[in-house]
Amino acid sequence: MTSGTEIDPARGSAAPVASAAPNATVSAKRTPAKRYWTRRRSVAGCLAAFGVVALAAAVVAPTGMALAEQPAADTTTAFSLAVQDTQDLTVTVAGATIEPVTRGNFEVYVTPTPTPTPEPEVASVDEAAESSESSDSSGGGPLFYSGGGAPAEWMAAAGIAASDWGYVDYVVSKESGWNPNATNSSSGACGLVQALPCSKVPGNGYDPVDNLRWANGYATGRYGSWAGAYEFWINNNWW
Repeated sequence: MTSGTEIDPARGSAAPVASAAPNATVSAKRTPAKRYWTRRRSVAGCLAAFGVVALAAAVVAPTGMALAEQPAADTTTAFSLAVQDTQDLTVTVAGATIEPVTRGNFEVYVTPTPTPTPEPEVASVDEAAESSESSDSSGGGPLFYSGGGAPAEWMAAAGIAASDWGYVDYVVSKESGWNPNATNSSSGACGLVQALPCSKVPGNGYDPVDNLRWANGYATGRYGSWAGAYEFWINNNWW
């Protein structure tokens, strides 16, 4: 071993210590800065989180309050007025209680429509003539028959037995010739059998059925039968 290449123990041991010292100084210098930025990030993070929470609270709080507290509606409608109007009100005046007013019972007066006055109708000349003729015919004159028919129909309707129709036909043919409107100008006898007076016949003396119905009672009551009336007429030319 030569003197130039030998290692001094003291220097050899101090070299690592001397070289380590600057690193320790750098480490010591960097440690406070790292802590500062770490704290700063933490503070910034807290502030950011608080800002987010505050923003959320600012947005949600009004909505929650609006949902929780709804103001009472003060809107007047036709339905609310109708409900208020149907309530019974009690008013006290000087200690006296007034009975509730009964509502809903009322009458509506409707003005009646006036009835128009009918205008008089002016009758024509023909209508006036017809009315005068009808008044003359109904003014106490005879009600002549105009219904038509045949002798057999009239006798059956009057209730005369068919076995007596031959006697009836003989008497009526002699008295009126089966003319329901035959009238004796001197005596006033009328109808088929010349009832005298004509007013004896119930109904109308010129109606053939009424006239024969009266004659049936007259023949049976006065002569006992139509055969007896026939015999009397042959012998006397009247009955």
